[in-house]
Amino acid sequence: MKKIFCFLLSSIICFCFFTTNAQAAKKGGTFNFIAPYGGDLSSLDPHKTNRSQDYIVILNIHRSLYIWSSEKGKPVLALADSVDISKDRLTYTYHLKKNIKFHNGRGVTADDFIWSYQRILNPKTVSSSVRNIRIIEGADDFISGKSKSIKGLKKIDNYTLQITLKDVVEPGFSLYPPEVAILPKEEVIKRGDGFGVSPVGCGPFKFSKWVKGSEVVLEKFNNYYEPQKPYLNKVVYKIMPEAASRDIAFKVKELDATIVGSVNYPEYKRNPDISKNMLEIAELWTRVICFNVDYGPFKNKKVRQAVNYAINTKLINRKLLKGKAVNPVSFLPPTSPAFSENVKGYEYNPEKARQLLKEAGYEKGFTFECLGTDNSTWGVRAVEALIPMLRKVGITVKPVRMEGAAMATRAKTGNFQALIWSLDSGPDPLSALSRWKSDNKRNGGNYCGYKSAVYDNYLDLARKTTDENKKLDYLKKADQTFLKDAPVWFYNYNKAVMAYHPWVHGLQPMSVELMFQDLSGVWVDDKSPRKR
Repeated sequence: MKKIFCFLLSSIICFCFFTTNAQAAKKGGTFNFIAPYGGDLSSLDPHKTNRSQDYIVILNIHRSLYIWSSEKGKPVLALADSVDISKDRLTYTYHLKKNIKFHNGRGVTADDFIWSYQRILNPKTVSSSVRNIRIIEGADDFISGKSKSIKGLKKIDNYTLQITLKDVVEPGFSLYPPEVAILPKEEVIKRGDGFGVSPVGCGPFKFSKWVKGSEVVLEKFNNYYEPQKPYLNKVVYKIMPEAASRDIAFKVKELDATIVGSVNYPEYKRNPDISKNMLEIAELWTRVICFNVDYGPFKNKKVRQAVNYAINTKLINRKLLKGKAVNPVSFLPPTSPAFSENVKGYEYNPEKARQLLKEAGYEKGFTFECLGTDNSTWGVRAVEALIPMLRKVGITVKPVRMEGAAMATRAKTGNFQALIWSLDSGPDPLSALSRWKSDNKRNGGNYCGYKSAVYDNYLDLARKTTDENKKLDYLKKADQTFLKDAPVWFYNYNKAVMAYHPWVHGLQPMSVELMFQDLSGVWVDDKSPRKR
């Protein structure tokens, strides 16, 4: 009994010691991060920008109804404690948190949600987020001016908000992004255009300063609604579009974490000190060559399959992209909830490719043009790598270099034989797969002109069911049908990589965009040069 008592006592002491020290280690310090996608930011008004560069900072100043959970791989409630869903899955009643405050000290209520969504839909705002709010019943009437309010938005009381959808969709996928954040009406009106350079939100950090072209500084918001968070006292976003500059700054410890491009990736992987502190994630972007299924050879499924078998995709991803890519299976990446775990993609098999071409009547091969941009990972450079592989089975591919906007125009009109592109394949798998539905035209993103009654049926079944497991099963079958029909060459899923120093804790593998880090749970230990 004495031994048991001593063991329990020592366990309690150790638990208290480590818990206390862990909590103490989490508090304080500055985190130097980056905004790597341009020479500056354009706006910190979430409703008036469409740039990822801005969202990196915005999501830590502001908050939306939902937030992306890297652990669950889907949006989860952020500003509400719970939600009641009607049997027809059209009406959602949100029970809002009662302790949310804006940075000006005012409490957040249901009125702020209604005003924010109305602001996004107001044509004068010119918001790119209109599509997110159009899922709500009455949104189109509000946009056109037929109604002065959004029918599907109802305030039950200060902390109860009811949203009625016009179709059965998962609202979290539309209402989690930073661009649909909830804003304080009085601050937006008072500051006017200045709100974008001096914002007020309800997120974990409040705006401090913005040195144009240099950095954005945020400070801890002490009245943030999540207990004990944020842990950091300050966040500094260094505006650094050049990979070489980021590399140097990281190595001399001026940056606590950095995004890693394909140029530096092999070196970082070889470095024993850096490689053990790297996040790698297959983002929800799929790189493909779209075949125009209305063009001669590509009308035949066997020809499209043959192209996939003829290309050593793994070799290209390893050599051309230095391994900074995830080998594909089908259209949906492994980070999608509807990824087909037990399905294999196309293996390198030139003999199989020749056999399929013979069966399709193209034993002597054929020639096609493939449009591409200058993008180093999914542009003409990748098409050029295919030339010798396709030549071995009698196919000649001619790369055509184009500017992105011009190529987009040709993609939307079907004026091409093939083109290489990076397409969003999430976060909502139903929405991602709906790109290829027969009733979606080329100008809606179905660049291949793909049509399949079987594929369509699986998506229709997924849309109608209220059983989440059945829904995912239908989506997986649709994805497998797309794989078999092969209207694209499956190239890779984008592998996003972030390196961080060992004193950094709490960064998350964000599949929607690795740089979209919620820093409320990030902390630095005493080894950080910026701990105090």
